[in-house]
This record gives sequence, C-alpha cells and structure tokens, in this order.
Amino acid sequence: MILIFKLLYRSYRSLSGLRYWLERRFTRAGWVVVGGLIAAMLLAPDTENTVAYQGLSLMLILLLGAICFSWFFKARFSAQRLLPRFGTVGAPLRYGIRLKNLSSKPQSGLALLEELSDPRPDFAEWLAVELAEQQASPSFRLSRKRASRQFQRARTTEEQVPTVMPGREVEARMELVPMRRGLLRLDGIVLARPDPLGLFRGFVRHPLPQSALILPKRYLLPPMALPGTMKYQQGGVALASSVGRSHEFVSLRDYRDGDPPRHIHWRSWAKVGKPVVKEFEDEFFVRHALVLDTFTGHPHSAAFEEAVSVAASFACTILTQESLLDLLFIGPQSYCFTAGRGLAHADQMLEVLASVQICPDKPFGALERLVLEHVSVVSGCICVLLDWDDERQEFVRKLKTLDLPVLVLLVTQPGRKDAFDPGPLRDEPQKFCVLECGRIEEGLAKLNFS
Repeated sequence: MILIFKLLYRSYRSLSGLRYWLERRFTRAGWVVVGGLIAAMLLAPDTENTVAYQGLSLMLILLLGAICFSWFFKARFSAQRLLPRFGTVGAPLRYGIRLKNLSSKPQSGLALLEELSDPRPDFAEWLAVELAEQQASPSFRLSRKRASRQFQRARTTEEQVPTVMPGREVEARMELVPMRRGLLRLDGIVLARPDPLGLFRGFVRHPLPQSALILPKRYLLPPMALPGTMKYQQGGVALASSVGRSHEFVSLRDYRDGDPPRHIHWRSWAKVGKPVVKEFEDEFFVRHALVLDTFTGHPHSAAFEEAVSVAASFACTILTQESLLDLLFIGPQSYCFTAGRGLAHADQMLEVLASVQICPDKPFGALERLVLEHVSVVSGCICVLLDWDDERQEFVRKLKTLDLPVLVLLVTQPGRKDAFDPGPLRDEPQKFCVLECGRIEEGLAKLNFS
C-alpha cells in the first residue's frame, strides 16, 4: 500500500510541476496552437478524408520556432521588492517592485511574475492529508487538483512592465492573494517576454528572497457585552497598567521592604523623617480566557482553520474593550499568551495565531489542565472547539461548576448544525453556538450574549 502511495506522490509532484511550467510559459495564443496541434494529431491518420496532417506540420514548426526564439532573451536587471510585513488570508496583498535595466538596450513588452517557494509537501505530509481525507469520506478518490489546492499558499498575478530604458528604473505594482496563514516565502521574481510570434515566453529569473507573515482571516462580530465581572489580580498594577481601578489612591503608610520606589511619597518622608509610601486599592479588572481547541486528526482541516479565524476575530474585538485576554492552546507545549492594554497588542496575538498548528500527539486533557490552572484569575471563558464529545462536554461542565461564565463556539463541517445537543449549557442555549464551515460569518452575526 505504501508503494502505491509513493507512486501516486511522485505522479502528483511530476504532473503539478509540469502544469506549473506550462501555464507560465505558454501565452493564450500558444495554448490555442497547442490545442490545434492535439486536434490535428488525432485527425492526421485519416489522410483520405482530412487535411489535418498539413496543419499538424505547420503548427509544430510554429511551436518549435517560438521555443527557440525564447532562448535569446538575456536581459539583466536589478530589483527591489517593497513588501509589507503582514498580510491576511483572502485579502489582496499589494506592493511595489522597483526594476532597473542593467543592459545596454531598451527592454519592452515585459511581464513581471512572482516566484514563490515550492508549496509541494514532502511525502509524509502529503500522505497524512490523503489518509485523513480517506477516513473522512467513504467515497474518497485521490485528486491531484484537490491536493494542489490543499497546499497552495497564494494566488499570484502577472503585471505588465512599461518600457525600461538602459540604466533607468521603473516601479511595477504587484498583487497576490494569500490562501493560507503562516509565513509566506517569495524566492524571486521572473521577467517574461514572448517570442515574436507571441506563443511562448522566455524567462529571466532574479533571486529576491523575502517573506511576509500571513495573519488569519477575521470576521466582523456584533456589538457584545462578554460575560464576566472584574476580578482581583495579584500584582495587578504591573500587569494591568491603566486597566480597571489599578491606580486608585487609598492612603499613606510606612515603607515596607519590597515596595516599589515610584510609590514613595517624598513630601511626607521629608515631614516625618522616614520613608512613607502611597497605598492603592486592590487591582480589579476584566480578564477573559480564549481557549482554542487544536486537537484534530486532519493536518489541513478546514474546521481548524476556521476555528483559528474565529479566535482571531474575538481577540481583536476583546482587546478593543479595554480588558485583558489570555489565549490558551496546546502545541508542542502548553501556551498562555496574555494581551491587552499595557501588555502585548492585538497584532502580536494575531502573529501567534498565524503560526498555531494542530496537536496530533497529545490528549485533550492537556488543554483542560492548562485552563483549570488559570480559572482563578479570569472573569469568563470563550471556548472555540472542534468537537462536542463527552470529554469536551465534561470540560465545560467543570468550568460551570466553578461559577465561571462560559461561551462555547463549536466549529463543524457543513450540514451538522442541528446534530448537537448543548449538554451542560442546556440551561443557557444562547451561550452554545454551532458555526458551520462556509457560513461562519453568518453564524457569528447571530450571536447574542445578553
């Protein structure tokens, strides 16, 4: 069985590479000639009823001549890419590329293309995706086209470059659409020029390695008042900055070892002759836990990607409400990333979510233990889950037993919205929401936390 998969993997790599090369090299007119050549080859054996064999020779000569002409494109350029640091899945990423003609002749009729790093996976990753698809669908059938889309990182376009005189510089505007979050690597640029017949293009490659971090897609959330009240935070002045009532003055008292020097009241010290410090009210503020379920057996699960997008949407919304947010998830290790005013910003939390991956080798109990360790300091808990099995329902039941307000968002495949019972949230159905892939934005718009 493994041997069959290895043969299929080699076929996938070879055919996808060939398709990529053909799509970039042939122009539209060239594809018309290729189509005519194939049709002529099918009809050529019947020499008595058709004259297709004559067209076959002509079209073959045209294609071979066009390919030979492309070898004479030898221009020299320097380039600088003005690439932003961040992009967003599904949103066009626009930037400029400055080109300078280093040759002694004017260069015209050029097209500019991006050359991304090879998106094709190694055998282990490819096999994991195919096996996961096979388990998910009884009518599974290997599809090289589907596999190519699974691993495609971005859709690129080509841009026409104005005529560049010798020693002069022009700027071309480029656009690409990121398809997957994470680090997008660009290896270089390609300048293409068609042959005089306009059938086949010659390439000049210029190495220009650069990368951009692609952030998760975000959805617009309705106005909301998230559950939970202010809680006391030990060491909250340093943690909360100006959130809550952290700077409310209460009284003066004698200095004790460990008091921060910035709290010394200098005027009272001068009056009584010993150090006196200002005492503040205990620090209370709202702090939510955002729990992300990373436990799925599918390496490129659409539900997991949507769950990350939902978490990113809540992260951006909560941080604008002047509260703190703890992002909790399990990866190679347990992670707790705190953001809010005075600490990290929303952009930094989005960077974390851009790189989060599934956790295939640990039990869900690892996430439960991590959350229960933080329950004492949080005001409420938002759980973005990928399943609603007994283990996850028991986890939510434990949170409710601790009198912690809980909101559960279950991301699932299409058509399963009515297949889940709220379980421990049966008495609060408005706090249990099933979000179907492909209709996430519609589901989020219906949320009501009142």
